[in-house]
Amino acid sequence: MRDGNYPLTPMTLRGRSVGIMGLGRIGLAIARRLEAFGVTVAYFNRSERTDVLYAYHPTLEALAGAVDTLIIAAPGGASTDKAVDADVLKALGPDGVLINIGRGTTVDEDALVAALADGTIRAAGLDVFAKEPHVPQALIDAPNAVLLPHVASASVHTRRQMGELVIANLDAWFAGNETLTPVPEAVKAGLRKRS
Repeated sequence: MRDGNYPLTPMTLRGRSVGIMGLGRIGLAIARRLEAFGVTVAYFNRSERTDVLYAYHPTLEALAGAVDTLIIAAPGGASTDKAVDADVLKALGPDGVLINIGRGTTVDEDALVAALADGTIRAAGLDVFAKEPHVPQALIDAPNAVLLPHVASASVHTRRQMGELVIANLDAWFAGNETLTPVPEAVKAGLRKRS
């Protein structure tokens, strides 16, 4: 109290709209949890899903322009490398919040540092980084960024489910069946089924 009352939190999830990059198994679980908060959910994906009612946007920049909170739940790789660039951050806007729990390589960290510093976006919450465990000092120093050391899945429940999924995939593979969660690159290479 010496320096005054504790400041009120300037932001809330109430009334916000959330976009998800990567509406796979994890992205869909995030979307379903967000429904309970009454927020609007939209998504960008490799392709449009026919089994959800969320608004689909054909580009990541279009999604960012339609929402004020962007959650990255996409895999890494060449097709997503630095997909969240300066243009996407500009589209997200000055009230925008970027959350990345996918892969650090999906975000152009230099563009993010600049966007946080100049008010292009309001804030970021990051669990992953391009060159883990090395985090750019500018992100560490940013007062409007919350950083975690890649622990988004660090609960007993989640890690147990991850282990069970690995076992179920191995069981399916060695039984000559399709895996439960095939890796898209393996499917393209014809490695979905055991030969």
